[in-house]
Amino acid sequence: MARATIKQVAEAAEVSTATVSRVLNHTGFVSDEIKERVMAAVNRLNYRPSAIARSLKQDRTYMIGVVVPDISNPYFMGISRGIEDIVGTEGFQLIFCSSDENPDKERRLLKLMLEKRVDAVVLATSGGNDPAIKQLADANMPIVLVDRKPDSTEAGLTLDLVAEDNTEGASRLTRKLLEDGHTAIGVVNGPTRSSTGRERLKGVRKAMKEYGLSEEPMVYNGDFSTEDGIQAVRHFLGADHRPTAIISLNNRMSLGVLLEIIRSGLKIPSDIAVASFGEVEAGPLLKESGIYYLEQRPYDMGIKTGEILLRRIREEAPLMKPAFEIYGTEVKQLN
Repeated sequence: MARATIKQVAEAAEVSTATVSRVLNHTGFVSDEIKERVMAAVNRLNYRPSAIARSLKQDRTYMIGVVVPDISNPYFMGISRGIEDIVGTEGFQLIFCSSDENPDKERRLLKLMLEKRVDAVVLATSGGNDPAIKQLADANMPIVLVDRKPDSTEAGLTLDLVAEDNTEGASRLTRKLLEDGHTAIGVVNGPTRSSTGRERLKGVRKAMKEYGLSEEPMVYNGDFSTEDGIQAVRHFLGADHRPTAIISLNNRMSLGVLLEIIRSGLKIPSDIAVASFGEVEAGPLLKESGIYYLEQRPYDMGIKTGEILLRRIREEAPLMKPAFEIYGTEVKQLN
């Protein structure tokens, strides 16, 4: 069966095509009686507007690109859900992409977003892609950074940012271990090319310095993956001086830490204590583990990101200056 056209809808409703367009796009004044006639014709003919035609006419694709390091990570899933709940009500769809913490892949994805003419981009950068980000900005593409900042401070000041206070959060988490008497601490950190890797490690060192410790913590730099947490524990357990506590600065790495500690036959916290930047889904399965974790608010961050996106796409005046939404963090403990 041939697809119904807007002209056929107009003929069936006995109105002009311009009137049908006003009804479907909610623009201009149309009486209730005319609206009912048009919608009756739309339903009777099963008319579906062409997304391509609409995007060409309105110079919008109603698509928003979301590029994050790992879309399967519950943290980024939470952010994406919040974004979708806001922009979806306005007819926008999200294109999800994972960079896999690979700057080259991220660069290709950003180029793809530009070629696909998406209306905006949400980016949690893996680092090292300031020129690609600047290219999008120079093309007047609305960009909202989430979770992470670009390498260049100057570039970051020109873009909207929704993130956590990584330094303060890691510092609070570390202080909990120090207050429990742990001074030999192993740190499982992410790549230092990312702002989260740099800022969270800075927070650990800040807390240890404030506590009067001059020695550097044992640091294992991974790539924010579960396997990195596993390898970090093996590294720490094979050291001459084992740490009495491990702080993992990413929830995925924290899962690997827990798996390897249990696989090694050690008990948490009697043999080794654990603190995690972000809640670990498997954590509650461990009885009386005493695991410290930093409560994150990814869904709220997604809601704020979605609001900024819509205001940027609409070019509303209140957000002509970059928006900086920094979320505080609270340390909690599993019993």
